Amino acid sequence: MDIVGALAFFALFAPLLLAIALGVGLSSGWPVHFRQTRMGRDGRRFHFYKFRSMVPDAERVLKELLDRDPDARAEWNAFQHLKNDPRITRIGRYLRKSSFDEFPQFWNVLVGDMSLVGPRPCLERQASMFGDAWGHYCAVRPGISGLWQVSGRNRLTFAQRVELDVDYVEIWSIWLDLSILLRTTRAVIAGD
Repeated sequence: MDIVGALAFFALFAPLLLAIALGVGLSSGWPVHFRQTRMGRDGRRFHFYKFRSMVPDAERVLKELLDRDPDARAEWNAFQHLKNDPRITRIGRYLRKSSFDEFPQFWNVLVGDMSLVGPRPCLERQASMFGDAWGHYCAVRPGISGLWQVSGRNRLTFAQRVELDVDYVEIWSIWLDLSILLRTTRAVIAGD
């Protein structure tokens, strides 16, 4: 299902992918892709791809903000993201709202690092935040979409995300995956 889905996606949306890449490059510079090491099934590291939606020196900008703003630090610690993130470019806001920034992850699905549905791929520094749930996370491939993405996404704390990842692994079925894919399609179309 993953490979067929990824191949179908590339066949249908190749012109859109090219247009997004040109839009990112022309509006905020090159490179157009963002690559980061994430943790996958069995704790294996892999390169995770997205369209770049942040300024090129995003990590430095984040560190400086968190060092000087205790409210931003508290928000970051609870959610692992910021509601009004100063690192996001103008085109990046649109890409994130529409979830178009996630499209390069279909490559990760095609090469077997990810699945269409599963827990959100985590950063190495986040692994310890899973606590006893780390084994659940490592039991499956991470997904482009999952329970977290269709159950509140950025409105949920990191701890709630972990709970949803555990629930997903414990109640997994093909029907759950199909339900999540349908809910994801509705969320993307609605811009939520």
